Parts: sequence; structure tokens; C-alpha cells
Amino acid sequence: MAAARMARRDFEALAEFRFQLRRFMRFADDSAKAEGLTPLQFQLLLQLKGLPAGQDASIGHLAERMQTVHHGVVALVTRCERAGLVERAPGRTDRRQVLVRLTAAGDRAVTRIASANRNELLSLSGVFRVTRLSAFNNRR
Repeated sequence: MAAARMARRDFEALAEFRFQLRRFMRFADDSAKAEGLTPLQFQLLLQLKGLPAGQDASIGHLAERMQTVHHGVVALVTRCERAGLVERAPGRTDRRQVLVRLTAAGDRAVTRIASANRNELLSLSGVFRVTRLSAFNNRR
């Protein structure tokens, strides 16, 4: 596939988007650490809390949502379970399937961190805009 021609403003827009994304991710990571969690633990809890209603949180589904491998999520769930943040439960229809749920402590932690993250996103609303990449939307 041939590289698309890009104008200087395209590079500037992409660089700015990546900068603001990293800036937000650093804030999110730091807020998780301040709560005593690793960034990955927070990501797991956020995926659990943010699942659409009626959707089960299997290990495979969580691996997809976190864009990682199955065995990595198994290890992460084990660490979070030991910390009292999540619990495992058998599937509703297939009892061999393992589902993951937030505990009350996990729910409180993810809510505190997510609230701080939302406030940070609101403070970046004038800077962090995907619309700055609109130049890419019309190119093929």
C-alpha cells in the first residue's frame, strides 16, 4: 500500500492528538496509582464498570476490550481478586465459563478514579479534540 501524501498540518494535527492523548493517559495512570492501583488494574475495573447492560464480562471479552492476551487478563484478574476488587463467578448458561464482577471495594475505587479522569477530560475540552484530525476524515 502506497503511503498517502500528507501536508504539514496533517502531521501537526496527528502529533498534537498523540501528545494530548499521552498527557491524559499519564494523568489517568497517576490517578490510579494515587488510589493504590496499577494502571492495568484500573483499566480492568473500568472495563467491568463500563460494560453495556446485559453483557457478561468473560475473560475473553475483557481481553478484547483491553486489547491484550487471555492469559494476561487471567493473571490480572487473579491479582485484583486477591486485592478484593473483583470476584469470579460461573457463567449463567455455561457453568464452565468464568465471569468477572466488581466487588463493592472495586466499584468504589473505579468510581473515584473515573471521576477524576472525567474532570481532567473536561479541563482538556478546549485542547483535546478529535475534530483536529478532520483532515484525515476526508482522505482515502
